[in-house]
Amino acid sequence: MNTAFTPAATLERASQPIGQIAVALPGSTAVFRRLKLDFCCGGQIALQQACDNKGLDVDAVLAELARLDRPDAPVVPRTPADMIDHILTRYHAVHREQLPELIRMARRVEAVHREHPDVPKDLAEHLEAIETEMLEHMAKEENILFPMLKAGGRGMAVHPIGVMREEHTSHGEQLERLMALTHDATPPQGACNTWRALYAGIDQFADDLIAHIHLENNQLFPQFEPARSSCC
Repeated sequence: MNTAFTPAATLERASQPIGQIAVALPGSTAVFRRLKLDFCCGGQIALQQACDNKGLDVDAVLAELARLDRPDAPVVPRTPADMIDHILTRYHAVHREQLPELIRMARRVEAVHREHPDVPKDLAEHLEAIETEMLEHMAKEENILFPMLKAGGRGMAVHPIGVMREEHTSHGEQLERLMALTHDATPPQGACNTWRALYAGIDQFADDLIAHIHLENNQLFPQFEPARSSCC
C-alpha cells in the first residue's frame, strides 16, 4: 500500500535528508532548486533543518512535495471525455514538468562528470529531442484529436488516431535509446545526488510514458476505431 499521502509519512519526510528525498521523489529537485535548498553537496541535512536554515515554512514545503507523490493504482475514468481529461492532467501536464527538469539535470551531470567513464554523453540532447517530439505530439492531440473525440466523431478520427499510433511507436524507440544511454536508469556506484535524482526521474518518466501510451492505444483509441475481425 502506498503511504505517501498519510500525515505520518509527510511528517517523516521532514526528518529525512534532503538528498535522500531528491533521489526518492522525482520532481522534488525542481522544488529544492527554486527554494535554493542544496540537495547535492548539502544533501545530508534533514529537510526540517534545511528549511529552518533558510527561514522556510517546512509545512508549506512538505505540502508542495506531497503533490508530487503518485498513487500506486490510479483510478482511470471510463468515459472517453473523462479519460481525455485524465490524460491531460495526469500525463500531458506531468510530462511538461518532467522533461525541462530532466534536461537541466542531464546538462549538469554531463558537465560536472564529463571525465567519468559512465557519464551519459549526449543525454541532454536526446532528452531535448524527446521533449520537442512530445510537445508537438501532445499539441496535435489537444488541438485536433481530443476535441474531435469529445465531439463523438468516429469515422473522422480514424486517420488522426493512426498518426498518433505511429508517433507513439517513435516515442517507444526514443525511450529505448534513453534507457540504453542510462543503463536502464541505473546510476554508477558513488554517483552524486544530482546524478541519482536524474536517473530516478528518468525511471519515473519512462513508467509514466509507457502508462500514457497504453491508456491511449489500448483503452481510448479502440473506442473510436472500427472493430477488428477475429478471423484470420
